[in-house]
Amino acid sequence: MPTALSHTLAQTWPPFVLIAGLLLVGVVAASDRLFEAAGTRAARLPGGGLVLFTSLMALVIVVTVILNLDTSVVFLTPILLHAARRRHLGETAFLYGTVFMSNSASLLLPGSNLTNLLVLHGGNVSGSSFAAGMAPAWAAAVVVTMAVLVVWRRADLSATARGEIEPVSPRWGAGIVGVIGATVMVLVLPDPALFVFGMGVAVVVVQRATGRLLLPDAARAANPALLAGLFTVATALGVLARVWGAPGRLMGSVGAVASAWIATASSCLVNNLPAAVLLSADSPLHPRALLIGLDLGPNLVVTGSLSAVFWLQVAKREGASPSVRTYSAVGIVLVPLSIMAALLVSGLVSPANL
Repeated sequence: MPTALSHTLAQTWPPFVLIAGLLLVGVVAASDRLFEAAGTRAARLPGGGLVLFTSLMALVIVVTVILNLDTSVVFLTPILLHAARRRHLGETAFLYGTVFMSNSASLLLPGSNLTNLLVLHGGNVSGSSFAAGMAPAWAAAVVVTMAVLVVWRRADLSATARGEIEPVSPRWGAGIVGVIGATVMVLVLPDPALFVFGMGVAVVVVQRATGRLLLPDAARAANPALLAGLFTVATALGVLARVWGAPGRLMGSVGAVASAWIATASSCLVNNLPAAVLLSADSPLHPRALLIGLDLGPNLVVTGSLSAVFWLQVAKREGASPSVRTYSAVGIVLVPLSIMAALLVSGLVSPANL
């Protein structure tokens, strides 16, 4: 048991520390109006609903990749809803597009999704190396997600956008420094957790000194109670998986396609965070195929990922009407298509990375 606990702790603490740091950077970036400025600039582009939707999906992708999918859904869901409303367009595509694209775009960098870090623990892989291996699957998932959303809401997106949106000027300071610094660290360093967390704390301190950020806001963003609870659950499940041994034996004996679908089913049943810990405790045979299922599978049910739960809360707070049934109705089409496309493209371009 002590050995199982020590191995599990080595797997679980770095991801949670890294995510806490990225969340702190995200709240400082939001207080500097970086997300709002980028969103309003995209919303002011000439063209109809499809142009607006495409530009805002690009913003979701960028924020997800750099600052993780939870930051994306929390800070961008309101921005996309407000853009659709101010341009007098149906908001459904923008509402669901935020969460679906955040999940799909989270394949590219280790810090984009907590499951990436949990599965590849101890791999000593830099962010750039990880991105090189996952880029084909990521690109396929993003393209398929965009295509499904556009086809689904084509009537809304073909409408002419009306109305004007006033531009928002960002404040250049600690927020942009934090974003750039965290990005470089994640791309270059094989173990960036403590460095990114230090960066997050530093920019919060600077922002607090300038009066642009209140400490309670930073605490709500990092959500230490939630992270501590998730860390405890993940560690307990990791110990269980190592002592039990069955999940490790299973993932060491199946192929890449089966790994992805087992991960998808597990995410839908118990959420992708505990699924990641259970299925990766003993170095799975196909870790990147496993990640394809863990990251894309939650687009099938709202409870599949923490980001979707955050999305539900934020959307309701903004006066939208997110539907669990609609989420799954779209997901039942989106998930099989995106997973098979990601597996196929990755297998053709870089089969060794599956």
